[in-house]
Amino acid sequence: MPTSPSSSAQSARRALAERLKNLRKDAGLTGRELSARCGWHPAKTSRIQDAKAAPSDADIRAWCAACGADGQAPELIAASRAVETMYAEWKRLRRLGLKRLQESYTQAYTRARLLRFYSSDAIPGMFQSHGYATAILSRFAAEASSPSDLEQAVAQRMRRAQLMHEGDRRIVCVIEESVLRYRIAEASVMAGQLGHLLSVMSLARVSLGIIPFTTERGLWPVETFHIIDDHLVEVELVTARVRITAASELREYLQTFTELQELAVYGTQARALITDAIAALG
Repeated sequence: MPTSPSSSAQSARRALAERLKNLRKDAGLTGRELSARCGWHPAKTSRIQDAKAAPSDADIRAWCAACGADGQAPELIAASRAVETMYAEWKRLRRLGLKRLQESYTQAYTRARLLRFYSSDAIPGMFQSHGYATAILSRFAAEASSPSDLEQAVAQRMRRAQLMHEGDRRIVCVIEESVLRYRIAEASVMAGQLGHLLSVMSLARVSLGIIPFTTERGLWPVETFHIIDDHLVEVELVTARVRITAASELREYLQTFTELQELAVYGTQARALITDAIAALG
């Protein structure tokens, strides 16, 4: 079972802090001595060592120089930058505008040969109809710095969906049955979205599995995530987008996805769940 993505990011921060602390200890320096050599207050050293403050590139260079370990600075700086990009706050991403945020996904998906999606809360973006995507993205438009780019963001999401018809990439999706039932939008939009799913699942390179309510399961619904090839997992939290690249965690997510696939139904059974959800709209 994967750890919490936010915990994963914090663990990476603590691992970097621990490496810096060990570097100081190996040099035989106290926190105060290192602080004096770096020319800053001892409280700053404590915050960095306790993973309460992220060190800048200059901080890491100064730390390594104080410990007589200049050669380790490039590796530690790279690790620090990886931590920074791992946990990206939504507020910061939204300041770029919804359209540019959607473009960032499209670029990553275009390069991929295998995309795997699991969702326990909403239809994944690549499988969304225009109306459903508008309902989803409009929630964020008011909070973004460029709310006027909602239509452009939806158009970009629709362009991303076209990747299902291009190239030779495979797209594998597993969703919970509850996703079919959540009233994300008005009934007519939901009906259109569910009808869209029925058409998409017939594509040759697309696999759509649905985990029924009635399935006996040892693995409960987990956070929504997607996997790009075998090298990147992205998880969307309420406050942030977490990007996971550590090999051990990638293996856990890949194993979790496989287990979720085994719980799902496909083909005729999946279509029956979708048509039942359409009928329930009244």
